[in-house]
This record gives sequence, structure tokens and C-alpha cells, in this order.
Amino acid sequence: MTPTGPLVYLNGRFLPQDEARLTLHDAGFVWGATVTDLCRTFRGRLFRLPDHLARFRRGCAGARLPPPPPDDELAAVAERLVAHNGAALPPDGDLAVVFFATPGPVGYYLGEPGGPGDCPSTLGVHTFPIPFHRYAHHFRDGAALAVPPTRHVPPDCLDPRVKQRSRLHWWVAEREARDLEPGASALLLGADGCVTETAAANFLLVKNGVVISPPRDRVLNGVSLQVTEELCRELGVPFVERLIPRAELAAADEALLTGTAFCLAGVRRLDGASLAWPGPTYRRLRDAWDRLVGLDVGRQILSNR
Repeated sequence: MTPTGPLVYLNGRFLPQDEARLTLHDAGFVWGATVTDLCRTFRGRLFRLPDHLARFRRGCAGARLPPPPPDDELAAVAERLVAHNGAALPPDGDLAVVFFATPGPVGYYLGEPGGPGDCPSTLGVHTFPIPFHRYAHHFRDGAALAVPPTRHVPPDCLDPRVKQRSRLHWWVAEREARDLEPGASALLLGADGCVTETAAANFLLVKNGVVISPPRDRVLNGVSLQVTEELCRELGVPFVERLIPRAELAAADEALLTGTAFCLAGVRRLDGASLAWPGPTYRRLRDAWDRLVGLDVGRQILSNR
């Protein structure tokens, strides 16, 4: 019998979502050792999947996890899940597709043989409807960012280009940011006092018509960040990578966020100061994003909140 509810893929098998389980001694829980990636659909079609799979594979290598299956196998899994799980969406809905890998079970945590890395690794793929309500404020009011006391994990401790779920520092930083300004998200500084990123998005500063990104070796190499750089090139908008000291935030003309679920958002409040929102650079790039993906992303998000 064909399942009617959502499917997931876990350790080589397609399962009904409500039957999928990870053991209590999986290293994803015990060690917080999980590499992940997330892509989305537009009108039911996966966007930039090869880029996401390439990042997932690099992340597994950087975290010393076994390599995942070949990209064509993972792509086939994702396409099957999108076809099945997407059938239950409303006409204007879309899916997020999550890939994750862990080192697998740690035997002695349940009184079994084996330690970290001694058991087969865990690999899963699942989907969920994009929670448009979560991003509605970006398009209705503009994003708000606050700089909390918590700093980013230094690159010499953990490569920030690995998308992973060891995220306790982000949990603390988000609470600190909301203490500073209700509704704000945390924009973290590095140990040197320069800007890095948020928990869910890459950060871009706009000054004198130039879009400025923190250096890529200090932040997650976001696929949406890559797309935004490509669109800047097409539009003739200068795009540079360099360190952004915190003091420069006060002189910003605009600030932008890039992320898979919402593509591009403008920032209205930055480190306690108000910015022009929506600014001209944001509007140009927002229109370019919409043309690229074939729909008005802001309208989709606001109409489904």
C-alpha cells in the first residue's frame, strides 16, 4: 500500500514520517555531531540542488564524516520526496528539503559495544512545508538585527563553512539579542570584533552603492549568498568581500540578509539604529531574485503567513 502521509528517507529506506526514529545514542544527539543542508522548491521544483549537495558533501568531509552517497542518488531521493510530499501542499505552497548526516550510534551510551565512529553513520533526508509565517516580518516590516555579547565560534575551532547543528551558542545569542531589542535576530561578531552572520542568514552591508560581504572563510558559504553575488554582477552592482568592523554598521546605507527559505530580505533596524527600508539596492536585487525563480517571493510569503 502506498503511504498517504509524508515520507522520509533514513539509512537507505523510505519510511512514513511518523515511523522515522533516531536512537538515543546517535552521535547527532550525544556529540552534537550533525552535518546538514537545506534547499527549497519554487513551484515544486528544487532550486540549485547541485550547489546544496556539493556543500553537503564538503561539510561531511570537513567534519570527518563518511562521504554521503553520490549526488545523483541523493538527488533522486530528494525528487521522490518532493513529488510525494509536495502533493499535499496548497497550490502556492513549497517545500524545504533537509539532508543530514551523523557519525551514527555511540554504543556505550546504551550499554552496547562500540564508541564514536565504530558504527555505521546515519543519513537522512526529509521535507517540511516552508513556514512562511516565520519570514513574513522581513517583507512586512524589514528585519531587525542586534549584536549580542556572544561571539561566533572562531574559525580555528570549527570551520564556519560546514553547515552543522552544534548550535548552542546560537540559542544563547538569539536570547541575548531579544533582550537587547524585542523581535531582533542575533548578528554575531568574530573574536576580532568584525561582523560574521546570523543563525539563519548571511549578512551583507551596503555602502555608497557597494554590496559588502564578510570574507567567505569566516561565514557559511550560503547558496543564496552566491546567487545574490551573481545577480549583483548581472546588474552591475559592485560586490566585494572584506572585514566589516562593528563601527561600520552605524554608517550603513542599507543591510541585507540572504537565506534559502526567503532568498533576500532588507534590514530595517541594525545594532540599535534605523535604516532606510526598503532601500534601492534591496529593491533591485529583490526584483532580480523574483525574475530568477519565477515568482514574487515576498508575495508568496505574505499571502501564506
